[in-house]
Amino acid sequence: MARIVSVRAGHQDVRPHHSDVDCFVQELRGENGEKLVHISTFGSAQRQSAPKSSQSMQFDLAAASALVEQFVAVFGPDVVRHR
Repeated sequence: MARIVSVRAGHQDVRPHHSDVDCFVQELRGENGEKLVHISTFGSAQRQSAPKSSQSMQFDLAAASALVEQFVAVFGPDVVRHR
């Protein structure tokens, strides 16, 4: 639904979500052959209709790197090794 062009720390008044959803990740190629990561989330198990993608985002290398930096800032460097 959207290609992410920037990732920055935010300061919105947000709260934790109360529902859990699945997330699928896959690699694809852009029009110029660049690698992209496509992330889709799917409706919660309580959703009335059949499962379908509710949000999707695509990241190029720069946007993905900026997102990883944000994860490291929050969780520390072990986030890239945690499984």
